Amino acid sequence: MRIAVYPGSFDPITNGHVDIIERASRVFDKVIVGVLRNRNKEPLFSASERVKLAELATEHLENVSVESFDGLLVEFARQHKAAVIIKGLRTVNDFEYEFQMALLNKSLDSECETMFMMTNSKYSYISSSMVKELAEYKGNLEGIVPSQIIQYIKDKYEH
Repeated sequence: MRIAVYPGSFDPITNGHVDIIERASRVFDKVIVGVLRNRNKEPLFSASERVKLAELATEHLENVSVESFDGLLVEFARQHKAAVIIKGLRTVNDFEYEFQMALLNKSLDSECETMFMMTNSKYSYISSSMVKELAEYKGNLEGIVPSQIIQYIKDKYEH
């Protein structure tokens, strides 16, 4: 069975993320969306909320599961018998950073490969940071995040 891990903070998950997950789900038998619990960042959504939003956004994909993790990505991949880490790329800057991370992960686990997927051009400008800023100022989130999570994002800013 070909298993891949798609890691990220997903704070919140965007249509760009979902596009990568959908495409990866056609290449791999199983895709595990790994929601990173990063102690160095203060996310808008808790890890359990981010898992829930990612589950809602990917519920149409039978071979995709979502769970949170902390620690080393290669350990998370190894625990799930994943041989591939999927990384989505929007810009050249993304590539430079992700290339360094791929080399580091390879040095930690020579069996673990990184596969880069270019984002669909219609999502290349979308980032979770931009979504949060747009939501804060009550901008329109249609087409930027999955429709089933828009109200969750709006609710976060109404409290």
